[in-house]
Amino acid sequence: MQYMQAAPEDYTRHYIVTALFKLMHEYEYEKIRVTDIAQKAGVGRATFYRYFKSKEEVIAYYFARNTREFIFGQRLYPRCKEDYIKVVTDVLTVFRKQKEPFKLLKRAHLSDLYLDFLNQNFAKTFADEHPEENLYLPYFYAGMLYNVSMKWLENDCREEIGILASLIVDAIYTRSE
Repeated sequence: MQYMQAAPEDYTRHYIVTALFKLMHEYEYEKIRVTDIAQKAGVGRATFYRYFKSKEEVIAYYFARNTREFIFGQRLYPRCKEDYIKVVTDVLTVFRKQKEPFKLLKRAHLSDLYLDFLNQNFAKTFADEHPEENLYLPYFYAGMLYNVSMKWLENDCREEIGILASLIVDAIYTRSE
C-alpha cells in the first residue's frame, strides 16, 4: 500500500484545520477568531498567517487535501458505466466518513464554499482532460454532486451508497455500451 509522504508544514496545516473544526463544534463560526484557531492548534498567529490568509482558506485547504488524498488512492481510470459507479461510490464513501465537518459547514451556512470548490475543480478537470466538452457540463456535474451530497447529509448519510452512486451515474452516463 502506498502512502502520501507528509511534509512538516502539512502537519501544521492539519493542526490548524483540526482546530478550526473543533472550535466550530463549540462556537458559531462568525465568533471564532484566528487567535482562537492558532491557540487551539498550538501555533502562533504568525504561523497561521504563514499558511492561510483567512478561515475560509483553511476550509478550502481541507477540501483540497481530501481531494488530493482521494485522487492519490484511485487506481482506476473510468472507461465504462461500472467504473464510473465505482468512482462515485468511492467519492460518497469519503464524503460519509467526513460528514461531521460538512455538517459543521452547513450549520455555519458555509456549504457554498464546498460548491465553489466543486465548481472550480470540475471546471479545471474538464478544461484539462475534456476541452471539447460543453462549457456548462462541469457545472452540471458539480451541482448534482453538491445537491445530492447536501440532501444526503440532511438524512445523516443513511441511504445506501451504491443506490446513490447508481442514481448519479444513471443521470450523467450517456455513452452507449
